[in-house]
Amino acid sequence: MPEPSTAAGAPESGTGATSPRSLAEALRARDDAALSSLLHSRPDLLNPVPGDITQLATRAGTRASVVRALEHLDRFTLQTAEALAVAPDPCPYPVLEGLLTGGEDERARAALPRALATLRDQALVWGDEDRLRLVRTARELLAPSAQRPSPTGLGPTVAEATAGMSPTRVQEIVAAAGLPATHDPVSAVTALTALFTDPERMSALLDEAPAEAHQVLGRLVWGPPYGEVTPNPAPPVRWLRDRGLLLPATARTVVLPREVALHLRGGLAHRDTSPVAPPVPAHREHRPQLVDANAAGQALAALATVEELVKSWEHTGPPVLRAGGLSVRDLKRAAAALDATEASAAFWIELAYAAGLLAGDGEADERYAPTPAFDDWRELPPAERWSVLAAAWLPATRTAGLVGEQDAKGRTLSALGPDLDRSAAAEVRRRVLELLADLPEGGSPDTDAVLARLAWERPVRTAGDLRARLAGWALTEAEVLGVTGRGALSGPGRALLEGRDPAPLLAPLLPEPVDHVLLQADLTAVAPGPLRRPLGDTLAVLADVESKGGATVYRFTPGSVRRALDAGHAAADLHAFLKEHSRTPVPQPLAYLIDDVARRHGHLRVGAASSYVRCDDDALLGEILADKRSAGLGLRRLAPTVLAARAEPTALLEGLRAMGYAPAAESGTGDVLVARADAHRTPARSAPVPVPDGPPVPDATLLGAAVRAIRAGDLAATAVRKEPGPAAGVPGELPRTSAAETLATVQAAALTGSAVWIGYVNADGAASQRVIAPVRVEGGFVTGYDHTADEVRTYALHRVTGVAELADDHL
Repeated sequence: MPEPSTAAGAPESGTGATSPRSLAEALRARDDAALSSLLHSRPDLLNPVPGDITQLATRAGTRASVVRALEHLDRFTLQTAEALAVAPDPCPYPVLEGLLTGGEDERARAALPRALATLRDQALVWGDEDRLRLVRTARELLAPSAQRPSPTGLGPTVAEATAGMSPTRVQEIVAAAGLPATHDPVSAVTALTALFTDPERMSALLDEAPAEAHQVLGRLVWGPPYGEVTPNPAPPVRWLRDRGLLLPATARTVVLPREVALHLRGGLAHRDTSPVAPPVPAHREHRPQLVDANAAGQALAALATVEELVKSWEHTGPPVLRAGGLSVRDLKRAAAALDATEASAAFWIELAYAAGLLAGDGEADERYAPTPAFDDWRELPPAERWSVLAAAWLPATRTAGLVGEQDAKGRTLSALGPDLDRSAAAEVRRRVLELLADLPEGGSPDTDAVLARLAWERPVRTAGDLRARLAGWALTEAEVLGVTGRGALSGPGRALLEGRDPAPLLAPLLPEPVDHVLLQADLTAVAPGPLRRPLGDTLAVLADVESKGGATVYRFTPGSVRRALDAGHAAADLHAFLKEHSRTPVPQPLAYLIDDVARRHGHLRVGAASSYVRCDDDALLGEILADKRSAGLGLRRLAPTVLAARAEPTALLEGLRAMGYAPAAESGTGDVLVARADAHRTPARSAPVPVPDGPPVPDATLLGAAVRAIRAGDLAATAVRKEPGPAAGVPGELPRTSAAETLATVQAAALTGSAVWIGYVNADGAASQRVIAPVRVEGGFVTGYDHTADEVRTYALHRVTGVAELADDHL
């Protein structure tokens, strides 16, 4: 067997090195760069900053921290930790290698040094290669038990399985296995373990087993190792049980001992190992120009969809549910208005919310409405508007894909509602884009390959397939948003991933807004591209959108023309508008439609009586009264030209319009009211903050300061002091000396230039240990070089709890 690779060794290992006796010693032997790497990969260890190395080691071994560290291991590194959990403690490197490779898997042998180095860097493993130790908490989490089976499928050891067995029964098993009797259960278990770990003697024993016994072992060997038995088991099971190849776990179950399973497996801890990450090749390849063009088209459609959505809520937005969020009915309405599925509508709504374009207005009868940021956003160039949306999407943790599902309490999750945050969403989304970025430009992967890679990188986090679902949603959202085109990462998408502004890359790909339409004889208008804002806003009032795409088709109807007249546009204004912005002559049917609706518009006047209708043509009023459809309006004639109604003015307007008339609302002075509601805006709102996946990753400045603080505290805690006097306290605690002793000691140190160890309590009551070299003692203060802080500091003598001299030549 080749010598274990030194690449897997921790900094403390090496030729002739003494194995550290604890994790704290192993961490203390690391250099500053290695400590900084540990704190960067496990930021939870920094909250708060440990006082010294011992505190850091203690915190690194807590259950919550170890669980988080295990969650961030890839599959093979986790399999290495699982193998260590079922290996002897401590475990020599060759034994670990055998558990993972069986002596034959060259890929696993080559990958083991990397996996072991990762476990060392994460402070999950320590010790030399001949005494590898898994952190105790990790062993407890990964080792098999009856309540928590191991991913290895292995069961307890012989010693663990026989712990509660009577000595007589143990001796019976030893005798049935052909071993000599012993004087105590401990030596009997040792002899049985030695038998099961001896390949030659185990092979001889199994050669005597009935064929059916081999079938029983075959069903248990790869796990689960437990099986049910009857009070009177079959002869093959009885044969195995009598010889300890199956040991009783409960009154009705037996377990396959770990040593027996490892012999049957050929020494392997796992049936299959995954030493190499699954590749993510390019499933299809496209020209990068085609990818960018396709992504630009999707980006343009995304801008139009978000703008249409938010504008539709600026007059009367949907109400906010009492528990927060959007009702199912309002989500359906939004989906119908966008001509999209409910899942797609939920995504656009959440995206607009993440970008800070819409929010609740905060009123007593709260409704959703655009924010002031929406108006600023609309004024930006298209590429910059898209950048705002994409920059909000990438780090967002609110997960629109969960809308419509139920939470743990059976409540339906609603769009814009609470409980949609999934802290892993942002990390998965970014990782998906990174995998796409690793492909050649224009290459798109197979979705299953992406999911397989993510499952290998974070196997612990695949529980409940949430990670796979997040990845699927990320791929879909990236495509509809224009981050990808035809499944491949676009140029703007790559810039977004790298933290650069994607707008300069996207702008040349987007068509310039046009200032004209093409009017057609069938009462439609074709916009050959995105319209400039004034033209688009007016046309949206004058006509209805019939179809969207590269060219938007608008249709003119009596209702749409009446809507424009209600908004205050005169017929002459509409004719002039169409003539100015059409590259084709205004069709005669469209001109007739506008004139016909305008001629009838306002001919009837509706006011408040509850309401009334007045018209100079009394025959027309008689026609309305005679129409059976007007019965529900409660009309009656007050004068030849005036009808009174029980219905409210708004209901009367809608009723007459449904009958085919074109009434106009009238003010108290008799003027026609312009039925144009003011656009509603919320107060200034900030966009929702993503929920981080654990503590934030510290920057280099914080890491450097933390490492210095830990080293400083460790220097004070481990400083070798002279034999303490009666009042100096006990080792490990702050020194306790009288004020006179303290003053005399620091004065002497200042004269001789030596360092002393002090205990100090600051103004906030926080106690610390310091190693200082006093240079001046006066006015109740001592000034000196603080070795733990690596700077000159001044301390108040009355806050010094005590002082002790350091051993000679310690610093």
